[in-house]
Amino acid sequence: MMDLSGKVGFITGGGTGIGLACAKRIVAGGGKVALGGRRTEVVEAAASELGDSALAVQCDVTKQESVDAAVAATVDHFGGLHIAVNAAGIGGAGHILNSTAEQFAVVLDTNLTGVFRSMHAEAQPMREGGGGSIVNISSIAAALTHRQMSAYCAAKAGLNMLTQCAADDMGEFGIRVNAVMPGLTKTDLAQPLTSNEAVVEEYKRRMPISRLGEPGDVAGMVAFLLSDEASWITGQCIGVDGGHTIRQGPDLVEPLFSKFLPQ
Repeated sequence: MMDLSGKVGFITGGGTGIGLACAKRIVAGGGKVALGGRRTEVVEAAASELGDSALAVQCDVTKQESVDAAVAATVDHFGGLHIAVNAAGIGGAGHILNSTAEQFAVVLDTNLTGVFRSMHAEAQPMREGGGGSIVNISSIAAALTHRQMSAYCAAKAGLNMLTQCAADDMGEFGIRVNAVMPGLTKTDLAQPLTSNEAVVEEYKRRMPISRLGEPGDVAGMVAFLLSDEASWITGQCIGVDGGHTIRQGPDLVEPLFSKFLPQ
């Protein structure tokens, strides 16, 4: 277990899935954490499970004022901010010819611009406190094409470059910024994929370690990057994917998308 004693963290999308798994690692490592999410009842239930070391805060990453308020509440409650995980995100599917620019923009607003808003808010108290570590949750879709998932892929590819630019911008303030790129992981967001046997087989056949990921698989790498053990690592986008990114992206058109997307 990574030593995160004395660290205060903030997590967007902290009530479920990878975000919650990261929160559990922070608390287990001796840290304190605020769980941010749009659904207040979800983050409150998760924080209650974690005990006094956790705080629930309402946070909508599509609104800068909401993110600012959530980070300010974290600092007010715990006395500072040292680490952050940006896990909030949405899925998205659509053919270039049959989806709209408005649909494309919705995915980017949460998955890319939402992370910019979050880092903008998180970096202020970190700079004032002498440094920190931010980990963004990207995806193998940042590096591999996924047919009929252009908005999601573009957002995650942009997130990787945003991570590298933020690391370059903020290194002088002692703030490290990295990203992890999970493969298909058993989360609520991925449930439409993980519950489809044909989709699961399509993913598994492209992985040297042929199994789906667990949220804890990803949280382990995140906890390392947040910790002082990773003090000379910044600007990196690391696959946590069973080796998927050394092969090809999945083709989900026949097993899934053909059933509900116009062709």
